[in-house]
Amino acid sequence: MKPQSDILRLAPFQAVIFDMDGTLLDTESVFRTIVFEVCTELGFEMTDAVHMSMVGGSHEHTNKLLLEAYGVSFPYTLFDERCRVIMRERSHSGVPVKAGALELVTELRERNIPTAVATSSRNPHAKHHLTAAGLYDLFETIVTRDDVVNPKPHPEPYLTAARRLGVDPLKCLALEDSHAGVHAAHAAGMQTVMVPDLVHPSEEIRALGIAVMESLDHVRLAAFDRN
Repeated sequence: MKPQSDILRLAPFQAVIFDMDGTLLDTESVFRTIVFEVCTELGFEMTDAVHMSMVGGSHEHTNKLLLEAYGVSFPYTLFDERCRVIMRERSHSGVPVKAGALELVTELRERNIPTAVATSSRNPHAKHHLTAAGLYDLFETIVTRDDVVNPKPHPEPYLTAARRLGVDPLKCLALEDSHAGVHAAHAAGMQTVMVPDLVHPSEEIRALGIAVMESLDHVRLAAFDRN
């Protein structure tokens, strides 16, 4: 994938809304390991295809996906609980932050550009992980699964974040790593950038006309003219 940051300048924006897992936090690879471990523990075999379909999805989406993949006997409630417990245990020493995340958020604050997080995670998970990463207090608002009726790929999480910030969605920049998140931000009318983590853009995603960049460092360079 050719980085676009050297040829693309982002359009002006008045606020930035970040996805959390895989965009701000380097947690998707950790969660992948846990998902495979817990499935084995419960007597099921996780596959790359099923896991990739889970990335960026809501609690409800993942439940439906796993029941379709493994049948109604799949103990989703137990699976979800075990994954959360193990993830919390493994994040005691801190949660890794994606390259360029702190630098981008810091520069946005210095420029008085408001920021928010829009995540499919529940509030306790989001608060714990952002706090452990040292990022929680850097955002004006955090929109979680508990704050909306319709999770991603519905635009409601992004529209809610924009409303809380008091900024027109059309004047917001959205940063995402998943297909579901990209669809949500694009449907909200936002200037959307995909920064791939575990999932790369499909032809369908590219057809939306969004920008694809290698990292948040590339986004920062594209957002602010250094000349």
